[in-house]
This record gives sequence, C-alpha cells and structure tokens, in this order.
Amino acid sequence: MVVVVASEEDNKEDEAASSFFVRLLVRIVKYLSTGDSFTTITSSFRLGISTVGMTVRETCDQIWLQLKDTYMPTPTEDIWKHTARRFNEMWNFPNCIGALDGKHVKIEAPANTGSLFFNYKGTFSIVLLTLVDADYCFLAIDVESYGGNSDGGIFANSALGRALQRGTLNVPSPLELPSAPELGKVNHIIVADEAFPMKPYLLRPYSGKHLEEDKRIFNLSLSRARRISENAFGILTQRFRVYKRPMEVNPDLADSIVKATCILCNYLRHEVVGQADQSDSFDIGDGGNTSLHEFQRPRGNRASEEALHIRDTFRKYFVSPAGEVPWQYDRVRRGLRL
Repeated sequence: MVVVVASEEDNKEDEAASSFFVRLLVRIVKYLSTGDSFTTITSSFRLGISTVGMTVRETCDQIWLQLKDTYMPTPTEDIWKHTARRFNEMWNFPNCIGALDGKHVKIEAPANTGSLFFNYKGTFSIVLLTLVDADYCFLAIDVESYGGNSDGGIFANSALGRALQRGTLNVPSPLELPSAPELGKVNHIIVADEAFPMKPYLLRPYSGKHLEEDKRIFNLSLSRARRISENAFGILTQRFRVYKRPMEVNPDLADSIVKATCILCNYLRHEVVGQADQSDSFDIGDGGNTSLHEFQRPRGNRASEEALHIRDTFRKYFVSPAGEVPWQYDRVRRGLRL
C-alpha cells in the first residue's frame, strides 16, 4: 500500500514538472513571436536570467536540429531544377536557383568586442545571409558574422560561396534559355544586388545612371527576381517580432534565435502552401561556423569575361520575343520601379 501511494505521488510530481516545462516552452515560442523580454519569463516562472537564457538557447538549438533535415535538406539536382522552374513560372527569370541578400539583425552592444559588431547603420548587429527560393522559403542561411563586414565579403567566405566556387553543390549543367536556342546554353545562376561580386554563378545589375534601354530592362528583370529575398525578410520579421528591436542577448544566443526562426518560417510556409513533401531548401553545412575575424579582404573582385558574357546573354534574352514581357518597355521608359 505504501508503494502504491508513493508511486501516485511520483506521478503527480512528474505531471507537474511536465506541465511546467510545457508552459515554459510555449512561453519561449511566444518570446520569439512577440519579441517579449526575458524579464517577463523570469517573473512568470521564478527563474534566473541565466537559466532562461540557457533554456532559450537549448530550445532554439533543438528546433533547428529537429527541423533542418526536413525543411533544409541536402541539395540535389532535382531540387535546383524545381527552384529554377518556379523562378521562371513566377518571376519570368529562367535558370535562376535563388535570390541572395543579407540582413543586419540588431543586438545590444556585446561587451569587450570593440567595433566588430558595429555596422554602417550605426547599430550593433550580426549578419544573416540568405539564399531564398521563388516561394519565399529560405534555401540557405549563414549566421555568426560580424555586422561590420559587407554582404559580399561574408558571401565570399561563407560555406555557400566556397561551395559554389568549387562547384560542389549539385547545380545542374548549363541549359538553353526557354525558346531561345540561338543564345546557347547558359549557367544556372543566383541573382543579387550591387553589394555582391559578379561571378559565372552570381548575377548583379548593370551599374550606372544613364544605361541603354536593354540594360535597364535586364536590371528590371533581375530586380523583380531579387526582391524575393527582401520580401522573405519582411515575412520573417512580421512572424517573429523578436527582430523588431535589438536583441538583449549575447551574439551566440542571437545566432541560435536566428536559425530557429528561419527554420520555423520555412516550416510555416510549407504548411501554408502544402509543399512539405517537396522542400526547396537546404542547409549549407558549416555556414553557421563561419567567423568574420578569419575573413580576408576579397581579392580579384573584377568580373570575369565569362560572368560578363552570361549577363549579356540574359540581357539579350529579356529583349527578345522569347524572353520579353509586355509591360517591361512601358515601365522602363516611364522610369517606374517594381
């Protein structure tokens, strides 16, 4: 009889502990979605700030580990082809496998770090570098970079940039642009803004204020595809309002929060559009271990002849009957933006 009573008491204690941790986890997810402070959590659960910080870190790390294989799987050639097909269907940009951009995630000034995290906007931050697909899902993320570095420098030294440079990402072979065999086969490429270098796999717009009409049309087409990355950042910050103000955490914890919110954003996106069984995303491996203090100033940043030729081929395509869209000339001539 005594044993039975003790067992019941143990069960009640286990249930109470389980209920406590469930409520705590719910509160942590609420912290990510509302941007609430740690102080609220500590007062609600009578825990110390360091305990709450450790729990938030472990929770975010587990969210990332448990979901990344499903919503950021290893890339395959079929995934790239699906992404390229979606960019052509949605944004009239063929052979495009992603839009690249960086976002400064504001944090409070870390102690004893000097100007490492101080960015050109006058705030302290870490940099979230992302590759986004045509449906606003994050294809790849790279965090743990100091806010003082440029997007182009971060990309060049990231796992994604190095893998593209080595040609080890299972990117499909060059392919003819739709209905334009006369232009020959063209690389599958990523679109980006002026902060990034021109590469045979990375296109940026033509620079200058007084460009010929065909170059302005190319810039318009590239901008239409590239803005997907900016829209994805907007979706991320609206769903997780922890981004709305500087994170009151150390940079390591901020990295865990960023990774967790990105993978949750992918999860929610797939659940909404019903694409969980055909994910377009992948994990770039050691990108989370990249440290900007190891970075060197990029060398040889001048665009290669191959990269310039690929951009010119796309320029010719977008003003040809095969690649033009009816409204592009009116927009360019009137100086309208997308």
